[in-house]
Amino acid sequence: MTMKHSFLFLFSILLIVLTSCSNKPARHLTDEPFRSVYHHSPSQNWMNDPNGMFYDDVTHLWHLYYQHNPFGTTWGPMHWAHAVSPDLIHWEQKGIAIAPDSIGTIFSGSAVIDRYSTAGFGENVVVAIYTQSEICGQHQSIAYSQDGGMTFTKYEGNPVLMGDIADFRDPKVFWDEQTNRWVMILACQQEVRFYSSVNLREWQYESSFGATYGGHGGVWECPDLIKMPLESEQMINGKMASELWVLLLNINPGGLFGGSATQYFVGEWDGTTFTCFDEPNETKWLDYGKDHYATVTWNNAPDHRIVAIGWMSNWQYANNLPTVAFRSQNTIARDLSLYKDDAGEWRVGVMPSPELLAIKGEQTKVLGDAAIIELELDGKQNAVITLSNEKGEKVVMSLDAHRQTFSMDRTASGDCSFSQDFAAHTTAPLFVHHDTHHITLFIDHCSIEAFGTDGEWAMTNLVFPSEPYNHIDVQGGKAAIYDINY
Repeated sequence: MTMKHSFLFLFSILLIVLTSCSNKPARHLTDEPFRSVYHHSPSQNWMNDPNGMFYDDVTHLWHLYYQHNPFGTTWGPMHWAHAVSPDLIHWEQKGIAIAPDSIGTIFSGSAVIDRYSTAGFGENVVVAIYTQSEICGQHQSIAYSQDGGMTFTKYEGNPVLMGDIADFRDPKVFWDEQTNRWVMILACQQEVRFYSSVNLREWQYESSFGATYGGHGGVWECPDLIKMPLESEQMINGKMASELWVLLLNINPGGLFGGSATQYFVGEWDGTTFTCFDEPNETKWLDYGKDHYATVTWNNAPDHRIVAIGWMSNWQYANNLPTVAFRSQNTIARDLSLYKDDAGEWRVGVMPSPELLAIKGEQTKVLGDAAIIELELDGKQNAVITLSNEKGEKVVMSLDAHRQTFSMDRTASGDCSFSQDFAAHTTAPLFVHHDTHHITLFIDHCSIEAFGTDGEWAMTNLVFPSEPYNHIDVQGGKAAIYDINY
């Protein structure tokens, strides 16, 4: 260990101790009114970005790692914590997976299953690739697991890729069948860089993207490059294609409604370079709420599915949410696909994953604090849906048939006092005209997630009512309420 690394290690330990002493939450509180029923959240303390997700096709478990401060309920010394689920709903906490060391704290990253031991750690070993952040910069390191992702051993040669700029982070790695090598995509300030490797240990720069595309209101984070199949072969840019590539890119600040959000780009990947089909000044948003960030997909998802999850919060107020023993939760899992809108543009469809749709229980006339609501709204007239409680707190959702928009107003939803940025009115375009719009709402203790017809748009917003919404009023359509079969 060098003198510099010794200093950094001692500094990290001091930071952990100070954080632990100054921001230690109550450990035995049982009254957590905003603890979600069917969303993943840490058992206690702080959580942000989901990391390193992969599906194990031997144990049939979904692995979810996440940014975690084990010493307090606000952002602090970052670790990877770990949870597993057989169904994307019931999560078992597994504790800390990767902890800080002399190189730095453990920031966001990804994990892959190294089928053929390209890295030399053994066949079918899980390899995590993550950013380590220290005073002098950000670098990429790896660790490997020979027990299916339960425990990790850090590679002795870390870091495997040294940063040359500030904000050099959040590696997403995948195996590229076109070139038979690994590809890493990194967020580098306000663009992304692509690197390649044959062994996950030595990386070569390939190309960059984004300097003149998309939103640039803040730093780019948590990128993900995904191959998406088309329903049938189509003529695209003068040649037949059966797939396109989508680059997910999270930005903070600079979101459509302030703070953090997820944008995306549709194009093609030739093994070296990403070419975007969108106009440079066009920004496409994956979610039209305030609370959907750090969206990334699972590696090795079954049946060639593209399954994503996001952090359900916003950096404008994430540290101040009115929970007690824990802070933050993730969105429900979502399956992604491609569709064409009425203008002929490619867009990403966002559907609740089938596992989440399966929790829809019996139809009921009583609106509980956790429910699924299916709306049928007349596409030729305006519609208003109001969720409310006995305290007069309410969330108002509106479909504007003339403007072809769906909106959600949470300005009177409950507690908004913890941040001047929380009260908000968010709006999504209706990209496809329908005579009848079929909208699905997932309601949990502190969240509302809305999905448009066939997943053509999504909207995710937190709410903190003093008591559950127990009444729904629908004008311009009808609603069916289902309890949660958890």
